[in-house]
Amino acid sequence: MLDLFLLRSFVAVVETGNFTRAGERLHLTQSTVSQQLIRLEQSLGCRLLNRSQRHVVPTEEGERLLGYAQRILRLAEEASVALNPDGGDGVLRLGVPEDLGGEALMPLLTRFAAKRPRLRLEVECGLSHHLLRLYRNGELDLLLVKQWGADSDAHARWTESLCWIDSAEQPVAARYEGDTDALPLVAFPVGALYRQDMIHALESRGRAWRIGYSSASLASLCAAVSAGLGVSLLPASSVQSGHRVLGEKDGFPAVDGLELALYARSNLGAVGRTLRDELSYLCTQRAEAAVRA
Repeated sequence: MLDLFLLRSFVAVVETGNFTRAGERLHLTQSTVSQQLIRLEQSLGCRLLNRSQRHVVPTEEGERLLGYAQRILRLAEEASVALNPDGGDGVLRLGVPEDLGGEALMPLLTRFAAKRPRLRLEVECGLSHHLLRLYRNGELDLLLVKQWGADSDAHARWTESLCWIDSAEQPVAARYEGDTDALPLVAFPVGALYRQDMIHALESRGRAWRIGYSSASLASLCAAVSAGLGVSLLPASSVQSGHRVLGEKDGFPAVDGLELALYARSNLGAVGRTLRDELSYLCTQRAEAAVRA
């Protein structure tokens, strides 16, 4: 009998051409994938891969097995879905940026999880650079992340507009206009993209600044701006009634927007692909609403 786990490793190595990338796809170490391929070759009594080249390629026997292996794995997945319409007992790991982890995304995830009570949906919410590192390390299956430019393997991407905001009732910018005192800023922690863009834009104008309030929570930052603790550069979608948008006439330069990118593992099952498509639709609607606004 052919072992599905061994076949899955074989297909991943052939499709990626590399043991390391196959391990990342399968969330396994390179040595584990290599050992599984050796076991499969021993069980079949033939060599399946040509390892002498930089790019691993299948032997003649390996090419013959590949089509069978892909069909076997596809049928196994179809059988699993057919017998477990609620999604089975699997785990789906999603990473989302903090400003999407609340009100915008919760209704979608609530509906999705309610239809699949036996699915364990794990959501990691945090800063983009941390989430991208987790995805690259194979610790996430799906990822929504903010970047200056999405990587080539992104499943989809959308433009993210940024704007300067101040308190509507207790404005800070006017009090520091032309003053030698440093402008207080409300910012995400060190390493956050919005923080880097904000500081770079001010320094390019020779404007002094200081961090007046810092938090990893978007809701906390928005509240701090409303309370008059400082000026911030945040997504246009986060502007609230207690905010005043600042522009060139106020001495704040326009800043090019980031990209919101969706990443998804190529080996996602039917449930994972459904969530991927629902996330893509939500982000497209969000981007279109921002353009209309």
